[in-house]
Amino acid sequence: MFAQFLTPAYLPFAIAFVVMLGIGLIEGVGLGLGHFDLDADVAADGHAGVLDWLGLGGELPILIWLTSLLGCFTVAGIALQQGASALWGAPLAWPLASGGALLAGGLLNTVVANGLARIMPGFETSVISTEDLLRRRGTVLEGVARRGSPARAKIVDQFGQAHFVMVEPHNDTAVIPAGETVLLVRRHGTLFFALPDRDTLLQSI
Repeated sequence: MFAQFLTPAYLPFAIAFVVMLGIGLIEGVGLGLGHFDLDADVAADGHAGVLDWLGLGGELPILIWLTSLLGCFTVAGIALQQGASALWGAPLAWPLASGGALLAGGLLNTVVANGLARIMPGFETSVISTEDLLRRRGTVLEGVARRGSPARAKIVDQFGQAHFVMVEPHNDTAVIPAGETVLLVRRHGTLFFALPDRDTLLQSI
């Protein structure tokens, strides 16, 4: 069976399975990449119903949802190829099998994702709005933050969940190097503006 899994007819599903394991490992070791604020502005755009249907409306972490989708795609693809082999003596060509598995796996994943959202209430209580990150401190991880040139920073919320955001200095002439602790003071879209802790205005905060 393992050798069959590596043949061209099954290769898309083998790749999906490996990616699923990799994402599961990332989520499992707690790198904090699983939570994205997908629900912050979708209501105004009228897409909330679509997210609900996909299983994302319940604040299910995106990496868990993606892992579920890859798993459903893999299972659907293997079942499709096994069925084709039983009926016609050979599996389908991989593009045809991939299309069918994507459709079947996507439908199956709506059920699985919504089920996971119901049995994982801990995520519903720990997911916060992007606005809640304001007035919290974080650390610039890499790059140098300048006006017009944001850097990546890590913010830990009140639940201990890490969020990774892009930050620029609040002051036009400020420069914030990697390793600097900052205070998020305002937001424009997905971009945050921060004051470095070395700023004398923050020493009493």
